[in-house]
Amino acid sequence: MKKSLLTTAVLASTLAFTTISEAAELKISHIRPQGATIDLELQELSADIEKATGGDLKLKIFAASALGDYTTVQERISIGAIDMAVQPAATAASRKMQISAFPYIAANWKEAQKIYGPGGAINKAMKELYAQQDIEMLAAYPVYFGGVALNRDAVSPGNPDVAKGIKVRVPGIKSFQLTADALGYISSPIPFSEAFTAVQTGVVDGVIGSGAEGYYASFRDVTKTYIPVNTHFEVWYMIVNAETLADLDGDDKAALRKAASDFEVRRWAKAESDQTANEKKLEAYGATIVQLTDDQLAAAATKARAEVWPQILEDVGAEWGQGILDQIAN
Repeated sequence: MKKSLLTTAVLASTLAFTTISEAAELKISHIRPQGATIDLELQELSADIEKATGGDLKLKIFAASALGDYTTVQERISIGAIDMAVQPAATAASRKMQISAFPYIAANWKEAQKIYGPGGAINKAMKELYAQQDIEMLAAYPVYFGGVALNRDAVSPGNPDVAKGIKVRVPGIKSFQLTADALGYISSPIPFSEAFTAVQTGVVDGVIGSGAEGYYASFRDVTKTYIPVNTHFEVWYMIVNAETLADLDGDDKAALRKAASDFEVRRWAKAESDQTANEKKLEAYGATIVQLTDDQLAAAATKARAEVWPQILEDVGAEWGQGILDQIAN
């Protein structure tokens, strides 16, 4: 009996130690290569968390979708198989998450921060949608206003009413497909993992769905022309499995939330200048940057809102989606 009790006690102690050890190192995924801006900023975040918790809590960073594409990662965070990520919202889990990628919601960085930043209409909506998947959204991560990258010269880039005869890869998300069509391109949904090869081999002539940062990181060798037409505002989200967060002790939980909040503040402060820097990187690499006038950008926005918004509203739920748009308008 004594031996049995001793064995049980040792086993319980071992399991407790394992739980503490595993909880002390959280796996966090992102979609860019090692050394990219998000990778460096997550390294800074990890150092902040480790310092704030006296080494009790650390992050193990997995770059370049090493744990799976962002849709898979979001699903695995939902069930607790992965702890955290900073990545786009996966609309496969909820069509309503398309609200984050609505075209031409914001016209400039000031508007974007009001909408997507703390307390903003889309920020609050996304927190609620993630919560329904047992995920807590800790921060928004603004990246860029989107554009069109082509492996050829542009055709009437400032006139959305011209049919350009140019086929472009878009993500498998309805809002991007409809936006490409509204701007006069021929949309072709292709997985991100196959997109570079599709451009390189001429299956498509370019890409819609990213911005200067993404095109420089993943498509610079096949980008001859870049058109910053502000297709959408790209924002990623720092998310964590709700149970994983709840299992942390109070001090570690508070430290993680504080570090995430500071991470977001720093990001909003530098995101706009990063976008400009990435456009210059593309240009230095050999791409032609086609700058559009305010009137041309307004024409693109007007057409996309008229043609794309009604269809996406039906997809996400017209009453729910319109309620969020009304909050933004006010």
